[in-house]
Amino acid sequence: MEFMAERVSGFGTTIFTEMTALAREHGAINLGQGSPDFAAPDFVKQAGVDAILADVNQYAPGSGQLSLRRALAAKMQRQYDLTFNPLTEINVTVGATQAIFATVLGVVNPGDEVIVFEPYYDSYVPSIQIAGGIPRFYTLRQPDWAIDPDELAALFNDRTRLIIVNTPHNPTGKVFSRAELQLIADLCQKYDVLALTDEVYEHIVFDGRTHHTLASFPGMAGRTITVSSLGKTFSVTGWKVGWTMARPELTQAIFRAFQFATFCGAAPLQEGAATAVSTNDSYYTGLSQLYQGKRDLLMAGLQAAGLTPIQPAGTYFVLVDISPFGFENDVAFCRYLTTEVGVAAIPPSAFYHDPADGASLARFAFCKTDEMLVEAAERLQKLRG
Repeated sequence: MEFMAERVSGFGTTIFTEMTALAREHGAINLGQGSPDFAAPDFVKQAGVDAILADVNQYAPGSGQLSLRRALAAKMQRQYDLTFNPLTEINVTVGATQAIFATVLGVVNPGDEVIVFEPYYDSYVPSIQIAGGIPRFYTLRQPDWAIDPDELAALFNDRTRLIIVNTPHNPTGKVFSRAELQLIADLCQKYDVLALTDEVYEHIVFDGRTHHTLASFPGMAGRTITVSSLGKTFSVTGWKVGWTMARPELTQAIFRAFQFATFCGAAPLQEGAATAVSTNDSYYTGLSQLYQGKRDLLMAGLQAAGLTPIQPAGTYFVLVDISPFGFENDVAFCRYLTTEVGVAAIPPSAFYHDPADGASLARFAFCKTDEMLVEAAERLQKLRG
């Protein structure tokens, strides 16, 4: 008897689990997984503690604590001039990954096509496949990761149900331009397609760039599901507080999917999240400045080690061109880097439907203390031989 269901038998263990375990085994500095190694802001932590002490310790409403939904609606109005009804248009989920999974399950039928930009966050394709959808890939190419309008338009047809747009984009660090998002908006309306926008790095953009949210484009408010989360912005990835924002019929479709997975997330952490997203907008400016400094620090260390980093416009990741080093592929390079150099990175071939497209790259995370980034740069000098 085969115990594993066919729908999950081909997924395997995520590359993050594999590389993190290898880093621990060899005492490597882990610049692989995007998990900050520094403390979250005190006011956010205190808000979570206060909620626990105030006995906010029972089930939250299925759609999330109303205080958080109201705070999120206010944030979107303040920052993007978008209006969402906290009672009918916002779902609080257990992190953005569940938000993505529930959205795909809630709106994609078997046989529907879903357009995905690759390299992609690794939960997208399994979500599509579990829903019975068919992924269609647009491959972003280094060094500028630009979108060719004709190539993207060729992926749309009458079977297309959804396009997933991740901006700022993990792992390339690309920030989609207003023109690129307008192209996507035009195609969605032409072919009657929904858009899921994964915006978890919305407040981590560099060099004076602006993050644009697709829901704000003319004609897109009724067909866009905006996903974001607390973890990246407030360095609380372990809290797993995410959300979706969409018109009532889409919000209800998403709720019907996730209510049978966990029903609700942790109530006190949602109260803490309400305090966090209500903070003064100067916090977000400081966050971008903090990470731009860390980006530049890691970029300098990578260059000093003879690597060729591709400067990111956002997120807290840097992709590096490893082709001059002569390794068989990115997996071999990252294993060598972890076991022999003492620095762990992620092989991004796992984020392509054809692994060969990512075989000449490696992804480094800079959501680490400056001391850790300096130590990693020193270890990377071993690559010079």
